[in-house]
Amino acid sequence: MPYWLEVLVNNFTYLLEGALSTLRLTSLSVLMGLIIGTFVGMGRLSRYKFLNYPATVYVEFIRGTPLLVQLFIIYFGLPQLGINLPKYPAAIVALGINSGAYVAEIVRAGIQSVPRGQYEAARSLGMTHGQAMRYIILPQAFRNILPALGNEFIAMTKDSSLASVIGVTELMRTGQIVISRTFQSFSIYGGVAIIYFAMTFTMSRIVRWIEKKVAIK
Repeated sequence: MPYWLEVLVNNFTYLLEGALSTLRLTSLSVLMGLIIGTFVGMGRLSRYKFLNYPATVYVEFIRGTPLLVQLFIIYFGLPQLGINLPKYPAAIVALGINSGAYVAEIVRAGIQSVPRGQYEAARSLGMTHGQAMRYIILPQAFRNILPALGNEFIAMTKDSSLASVIGVTELMRTGQIVISRTFQSFSIYGGVAIIYFAMTFTMSRIVRWIEKKVAIK
């Protein structure tokens, strides 16, 4: 067996541990993004300027700046304001805030995809705006956007590799640690790429399955 392949085989279990860390990081970040994005998405549709304007500024700023810069602001910038976050929570916050902006647009589109008549019918039955959104509009919207949310999870799985720059031990950082010991960049980075592909390919198949399940017959 070539030495480069032997190194990959011997360290593959360690790389898989990094992959599990990546999945945990991604799951927590997307969950945070889903919570933020739901409220911001509704804020984007609000007729009240004090809700609409901040939501719009947030979405446009986050989507218009690199995730790496946002990560540096959270981890290196906030301590100058007296806010010190350990690297793992800092990565979750940065990734979650970033995901929230994209989820907000997904949620906004999902709400707009529900016919206006649904909302008017709910209001005519005596429901408040909040009740109509909670019981009628949002359940239908989330059904429509499930595939898009799945794609956001896939994208965040790949973007989470940027957390390695602040020392978070996810898949990419795990690969870098192995390379620093073995100097086998090709095999280890190749293994990292294969694992990322395996994760995203599996997720894409799950998303496609969900699409079929939620499709309107």
